[in-house]
Amino acid sequence: MRPLPDLGLVERPVAEWREPTRLGALVFRLKVTLLRARRGAQNMVADLPRYRPGQPADYPLIVAESRTKLWSDPHPGERAMQLGKVQNLRAALRRLDRIALDQGALFSFWRQIGRATAGRGFVAGRMLQQGCLVPATGGGLCQLSNALYDVALQAGCAIVERHAHSRIVPGSAAAFGRDATVAWNYVDLRFRASQPLLLEARLTRDALVLRLRGREAAMPGPAAPPTERPPSARSCASCNETSCFRHEVPSAIVPAARKAYLLDENWPEIRRYLAETRSAEDVLGIPLDGGRWRLDRYRWPTDGVARIETASIAALHRTIALRRARPQGPERRQAEIDGAARIARRLGQWLSADITEAVVAQSLLPTLWRDGLLGGRGFSVVMTRLPMAVLQARLDEAVRLHPERATLSDFRAPAALVEAEAEALAAADQVVTPHREIAALFPGRAVLLDWVLPPSTPCASERPRRIAFPGPSIARKGAYELRAALDGLDIEVMLLGNDLEGADFWRGCRVIRPHGGAWTEMVAAVVQPALVEERPRALLAALAAGLPVIATPACGLPAGPGLTLVPMLDAEALRAAILRSFAEDQTCRARTCAVMPGAPAP
Repeated sequence: MRPLPDLGLVERPVAEWREPTRLGALVFRLKVTLLRARRGAQNMVADLPRYRPGQPADYPLIVAESRTKLWSDPHPGERAMQLGKVQNLRAALRRLDRIALDQGALFSFWRQIGRATAGRGFVAGRMLQQGCLVPATGGGLCQLSNALYDVALQAGCAIVERHAHSRIVPGSAAAFGRDATVAWNYVDLRFRASQPLLLEARLTRDALVLRLRGREAAMPGPAAPPTERPPSARSCASCNETSCFRHEVPSAIVPAARKAYLLDENWPEIRRYLAETRSAEDVLGIPLDGGRWRLDRYRWPTDGVARIETASIAALHRTIALRRARPQGPERRQAEIDGAARIARRLGQWLSADITEAVVAQSLLPTLWRDGLLGGRGFSVVMTRLPMAVLQARLDEAVRLHPERATLSDFRAPAALVEAEAEALAAADQVVTPHREIAALFPGRAVLLDWVLPPSTPCASERPRRIAFPGPSIARKGAYELRAALDGLDIEVMLLGNDLEGADFWRGCRVIRPHGGAWTEMVAAVVQPALVEERPRALLAALAAGLPVIATPACGLPAGPGLTLVPMLDAEALRAAILRSFAEDQTCRARTCAVMPGAPAP
């Protein structure tokens, strides 16, 4: 027998399983109450720390890793408890992921996680008690404590407190002596860091993954202490002791797998995707119910789902912040990021344990991923722009080539946000987008939607020497290249967007604004030489009207009749394409309208 540190307890051989009694349960509760009171008093004196997140770059080496299966019990009657366990792991990992420990720092499982209560996001899962696996709020956290014990041993940490399970839970580490049971707050797992360490704690669709990162290779840790192999635990789904007072009547209802749609950008392509893929059991989370509030911007097809959840206050807060911000620059971009984070956290509260699949908007993705709400689920991402890492690298390269264009470098997202999005996109099952350039970044995982064409509008019967620039007039939309391409040409430019490069930007060019009627009737072509273009709506309108379009691949349109693609940042190629367009003899009405996949917008 080996004394357990700090507790005055000893490991004893475990007796065979006996049927629980009400008296035994009462005695057990009394013992637990006394032990909790004693441990609470000890903790008040000990003043245990709670750790904050660190930066992975400061811990370059992976010194320990544990990977364990999430879905360990295939019995249909245990599905609800398995879903609950995974939900509890999500709730716990939000308090563990990326915490930093100094060398010699004491880690306490319960100090870091806190009590597992319903108010803190924990639900019913299986917990080992008196030899039985019984339902309890926070049940299943022993899978996490087992994994923590395992990586602590691998990293050479000093184990201060650890308790072996009294029974073997099928599929757990108890069969190998690498387990550590925990029970609030009197049975804890504690260890001291062997060096400065960073804990990474994540859920994939099928596994719990823990890593300890450090600054030097780990010294061999102590072997797990030898223990007598305990008997297996029992659950009501697998034992036949129907006379036991704990016996649960197996439910004939197995929780169905449900999907949640957490959406933000209200594009017609996304509305159509939702209408085609949703089912009656699914949950729809949107910023506002546009039908209820008569707001077209938030008008989603809300029929045909089991439940609709909104983030109305967060959406209103974002709207006010954006209206107060400048049309362009860091202030506006930060308001967009903060607003999306608020909406994501509000909608993320509705990701209940029975939701096994999710479809999430790209704007909400980094927050949902960073908060651990997508772990243990399959998920797809509805993408409406380039990944932030790709976008910022493109703009940085443009700044290198054209440092005088200040608006190319006026904002960059925080590094942690960029990293969170990149990690989440790497873990996603699919990306859903109509944007061809975005889809090309995810070969084998992209679900390519058809662009939805707006209702067609007439174009001019004769070709005026005028082009439309959708804009806004800013460097990333290709305004500088268009200005250079038009130098010396007798071609007028109709500006459809705001002037963000200054009032004198178009000096030397003939420019006008739309004045009554459909703008497609007033131009001979549409030109968008953008570095970045998320919503090519004006280009789609031009193609629907039979107007030629000159654009870059960054606009995300498929190759086809009526579309000429030119390289980014190439004013000479753009000039040549414009001249070829005006050299054509055909008029707009005689020209065959572009053939694009899709249908009129609903």
